[in-house]
Amino acid sequence: MIAQANRNGFYFLLDRTNGKNLTTKPFAESINWYKGVDAKGSLIPNPDKDPKLDGTLVSPTSTGITNWPAPAYSPDTGLLYVGTEQTFSLYYLTDTSARPQGYGSVEHRLMSAGNYIRALDYKTGELKWKIPTTTGSQGLLTTAGGLLFGTDGSGNFIAFDAENGKPLWHAGIGTASNAPSTSCSMGSSM
Repeated sequence: MIAQANRNGFYFLLDRTNGKNLTTKPFAESINWYKGVDAKGSLIPNPDKDPKLDGTLVSPTSTGITNWPAPAYSPDTGLLYVGTEQTFSLYYLTDTSARPQGYGSVEHRLMSAGNYIRALDYKTGELKWKIPTTTGSQGLLTTAGGLLFGTDGSGNFIAFDAENGKPLWHAGIGTASNAPSTSCSMGSSM
């Protein structure tokens, strides 16, 4: 299988041998840019959410529910962990000609309705739990010891229980981190 929590707010699970869609499901609230899902699991855009002269409210914004930082997966819990931000923008049509220049529209980001680390059942895309943070998309890391490492966005590096999201330990690192945790071994030259 191939799993992806996409920036458009949908979770996709595909059969890696033939590309057949197994699951297409929204993994965040208030996503409104789509009209439905077809029989092949492809999303059907909502034409009512195209930019208009007086503006159109769309969620998520162009930066997405999640973005480039790595999610994490635990084979022990069967959960995929994703750093997310629920966002809204107004999209305005700026060029009404038959052949608009560029996108022919402009985005005005309005607000964030919450940042979370979300735990999704990898088979169904069902939300199992979510934890509020002050940062959206973030790199996460799981361990065989049942831990999920991430940040609260306020300068704390946190170890969560991978099963239920309960914070178990934290260390103030003084700055927000947006990359997955890494480790290295350094030898002494002395």
